[in-house]
Amino acid sequence: MTLNFSQRCTPAAGTRRLVAKTLAALTLATGVTSPALAADEVNIYSYRQPFLIQPMLDQFTKDTGIKTNIVFAQDGVAERLKREGKNSPADLVLTVDIARLQELVDAGLTQPVDSDVLEENIPAQYRGGNDEWFGLTLRTRNIYASKERVEDTDLSYEDLAKPEWKGKICARSGKHPYNIALIASMIAHHGEEETETWLKGVKNNLAQKPQGGDRDQIRAVAEGVCDLAIGNSYYYGAMVADPEQRGFAEKVNVVFPNQGDRGAHVNVSGVVLTKSAPNKAEAVKLMEFLTSEEAQEMYANMNVEFPVNKAVEGSGLLKEWAGFKADKLPLDEISKHREAAVKLVDKVDFDS
Repeated sequence: MTLNFSQRCTPAAGTRRLVAKTLAALTLATGVTSPALAADEVNIYSYRQPFLIQPMLDQFTKDTGIKTNIVFAQDGVAERLKREGKNSPADLVLTVDIARLQELVDAGLTQPVDSDVLEENIPAQYRGGNDEWFGLTLRTRNIYASKERVEDTDLSYEDLAKPEWKGKICARSGKHPYNIALIASMIAHHGEEETETWLKGVKNNLAQKPQGGDRDQIRAVAEGVCDLAIGNSYYYGAMVADPEQRGFAEKVNVVFPNQGDRGAHVNVSGVVLTKSAPNKAEAVKLMEFLTSEEAQEMYANMNVEFPVNKAVEGSGLLKEWAGFKADKLPLDEISKHREAAVKLVDKVDFDS
């Protein structure tokens, strides 16, 4: 069951009864059933678009009889949870990057989960050291390279700042969470001063003002606007599966950077258990299911995202890309530098 309404809708401020009344009013406005506050259900606030995870949720309900309800929001989930306080109906929050996971933890909106299943299914690198966030899928920050104009694809992130790529690089906004995480990883490896120099170099090499999303970067390379671009591999997979966009994807190579040294930067989609989760036991069962081989296979085959569970290989492009070297730096360490990364983007005026 999915609710899709504006973050500006005012959530309950006082009692559980007010929460129910607010959700009932939203039901009338949207024409769908509101998330119940009873047992045998899990209520989810999601940064991820529901259609990307609905098949897994449907399978969970089929396997367990536990219903799931989703509220989708593009931003503002942390603020919403703060306003709702202990009366929030949310059990879980699904996010698309480490920054938003850490934001929820830092705000004191989550609680740790002690689960042998999660510990077994998720490598330590992709779960919080305090057991308050857990990765569900992996996404690498890749370089898209023109098949026609780039012969040497043994590239590193550091190479993007070299003068030879002057006017040949495309990127989306430096402030996008995916790029902030990459810049934070550069700070973790090289320090702020060296990363600032690198970021200035990348900016000087841009073929156009940062714009669009990751798919737009693939298209820009295919159309000759630039020779290299930065983006996540699963966007390439989505374009290959789309007859209208496949032609653009077929004109680029997906490069996994830094294979000769530290490895490619890896981010996660992930989940947290809210501090006030009214259906904690059911929510933990869903967390465990989402890391199971059954759900991880579905994630991999549907969304072209790397499974976090190492027992699952994936197929198609994921199998073709298997074996790449990933940066082993824990995401907890990278997330410590995200504020510094945001400041650097502003300092070098990357998006101008």
